[in-house]
Amino acid sequence: MRVIVFFDLPTLTSANRRNYTQFRKYLVKNGFLMLQESVYCKLALNATVSEAISQGIRKNKPPEGLVQILTLTEKQFSKMEMITGELKSNTLDTDERLVIL
Repeated sequence: MRVIVFFDLPTLTSANRRNYTQFRKYLVKNGFLMLQESVYCKLALNATVSEAISQGIRKNKPPEGLVQILTLTEKQFSKMEMITGELKSNTLDTDERLVIL
């Protein structure tokens, strides 16, 4: 199973930023990997472990903002489609010896 955490936390005041940082550090320290900005994912062995992970998130949630938890099976998670846009970069990525700018 996979536990996915989505969060949208305010960062207007220094206290908000501190709460955001503490929550993000809690997720990383507990084995969550970032899928996107404010979207983190962790592998859980079964539903019991998944519920324990959710309880930990509930205990450590910031006082303000929105935190959402979604639990998926591995089969559901594997059906996720990755769609990326075209990457535009000014960096040259070539192994040619002569580059004309």
